[in-house]
Amino acid sequence: MSENHDFIIVGSGAGSFCAALVLRAAGKRVLIVEKADLVGGTTATSGGVMWIPNNRYMKEAGVPDSREQAIAYLDAAVGDHAAMPGASRERRAAFVDAAPQMIDFLVAQGIKLRRIPHYPDHYSVAGASEPGRTVVSELFDIKQLGEWKARLRPGFLPLPANLDEAMQLPLMKRDKAAKKVLLRILGRALKDKLTGKHRATAGQALQGQMLHAALKAGVEIRLQSPVSELIVEHDRVVGVIANGQRVTATLGVLLNAGGFARNQRMLDQYQPGVKSEWTSVIAEDKGEMIEAGLRIGAAVAQMDQRIGMQITLPPGDKTVKPNLDTSKPHCIVVDGSGVRYMRESGAPTDICRKMLDRHKTAPAVPSFMIVDSQYINTYMLAGSMPGPKKPQAWFDSKILHKAETIEALATDCGLPADALRATVERYNEQVRRGTDEDFRRGAHAFDEWSGDPLKADTRTLGTIEQGPFYAMQMYPGDVSTFGGLVCDVHARVLRDDGSVIEGLYATGTSTASVMGPVEGGPGGSIGPTMTWAWLAAQHALQGTN
Repeated sequence: MSENHDFIIVGSGAGSFCAALVLRAAGKRVLIVEKADLVGGTTATSGGVMWIPNNRYMKEAGVPDSREQAIAYLDAAVGDHAAMPGASRERRAAFVDAAPQMIDFLVAQGIKLRRIPHYPDHYSVAGASEPGRTVVSELFDIKQLGEWKARLRPGFLPLPANLDEAMQLPLMKRDKAAKKVLLRILGRALKDKLTGKHRATAGQALQGQMLHAALKAGVEIRLQSPVSELIVEHDRVVGVIANGQRVTATLGVLLNAGGFARNQRMLDQYQPGVKSEWTSVIAEDKGEMIEAGLRIGAAVAQMDQRIGMQITLPPGDKTVKPNLDTSKPHCIVVDGSGVRYMRESGAPTDICRKMLDRHKTAPAVPSFMIVDSQYINTYMLAGSMPGPKKPQAWFDSKILHKAETIEALATDCGLPADALRATVERYNEQVRRGTDEDFRRGAHAFDEWSGDPLKADTRTLGTIEQGPFYAMQMYPGDVSTFGGLVCDVHARVLRDDGSVIEGLYATGTSTASVMGPVEGGPGGSIGPTMTWAWLAAQHALQGTN
């Protein structure tokens, strides 16, 4: 038995809903099949940030940007790589042209968005935007979803707080403005309780809005419907086998089913040394659709790339802890020989790549985040609030070490004491001179943004000299893989010889990213995911003209 639709979308990430809305606006029948029992994918659990160059919200705020500036930035930050066809100049230009149009389309569909006022691009190169090119969802009352509310994947922040507000909460003991932000958030939470609302934020808000719009538009969504096969007839993909049933599509199939960060077999093949337990993606992120594409002759590329995020692995807890505050003062990162080897305030993807690269010549997985009491009493550590009180299990399992001297800390960690002492002393000397001569920490806009906003002199440099001292194990985690099916400027999947597999489109982390070996800015995955989905839907509709 078979059924037919105009377009089939595999996976329920933000790009899936974006493509579905384009096609429904043209009156086409759209089916989304999702193998999980929840809607939203990893996007729903994320910050929901979209990197969108030259967007309408920048214009409204008077923030300068242009097509030329954005392309110059990607040319400088991403660069040209023969082995990275997903990040070709043609695809970069297509993304820059389409991204602001995609946002305008979503706004016309009633999706309420905004920009974070200050969230810099990751690299201080030609074309960079220090105010940033980020777009996020406004808060959204997920009770509007009715019975689908229970089917929307939960987010990471159970408060009605905008993402930029949530970023200020760690400062609330030190900053009056941050205390006011907390009171504003608590006021919203109280209002929601009194009025019966449930306002979500970040990725859950974005996906809540997209799901709500898709349901209103008449998109059919089927959960617990894993796809086992792409149906090919006469060299064209004409449908899928979902839940054992043949489902065909007149205009095409879009794959948006995530990467392979939860598939250890694929990681061993493409990213040796990386562990699936280091990832923050959902459990379903196993790369089946990338492999389905390979079975019908699709090309893959950039399979060694990942969107890094430094993490800590708590004992007895399967949930990794992001440990992003390596940019704060009074902190360095050293390898197993006690030597500092990176700019700790860089973009998370770069930090994790440096850990893996370093591990090829010196023990660096795990590395050690070395801090003193100035840090512990002021900043968060792996999600724990400032202060010396940390879970005892962290000390018992030796993911966190504490000692009165640097030498004793080194011994407890199994590091050479003389080497760690020399590393700390060299760093302290440079801090007192006001510059990181070894790695230029603090010389980039993103460094300053991710450091301590309340420090007047330097936001990311600070001596490590007040005991007791602490060392925390740090691993090269990720928020997904960044390689997959190779696509053209219309998001059509290609073969190794560059020919098009007719009827098959792909987007998101199922594809070789337009960002190549970097993440150009916050939201460097979700922004492109939605843009290529929009382009895929636009191209599919051309077949009806």
